[in-house]
Amino acid sequence: MRSVAALLLVGMLILWAELPTGSAWSCPPVHIICAMHNPPNRCNSSWQCPPLKKCCPTFCGRKCISKPSRLTR
Repeated sequence: MRSVAALLLVGMLILWAELPTGSAWSCPPVHIICAMHNPPNRCNSSWQCPPLKKCCPTFCGRKCISKPSRLTR
């Protein structure tokens, strides 16, 4: 009985680890930093953003941005 419970637990952990996080893209890297000491944030989390936008750090505070477009060669 214990081996069945352990096997079930391991299976659930594997499935949980494979679940997507809900967003298929991550925030772009920030290479330039604002000169302001404490820049204002327009959002604190992606829940405050409209659909299909994410709260990301920008060069001067956090704001809701759309998915970055990929550059094609």
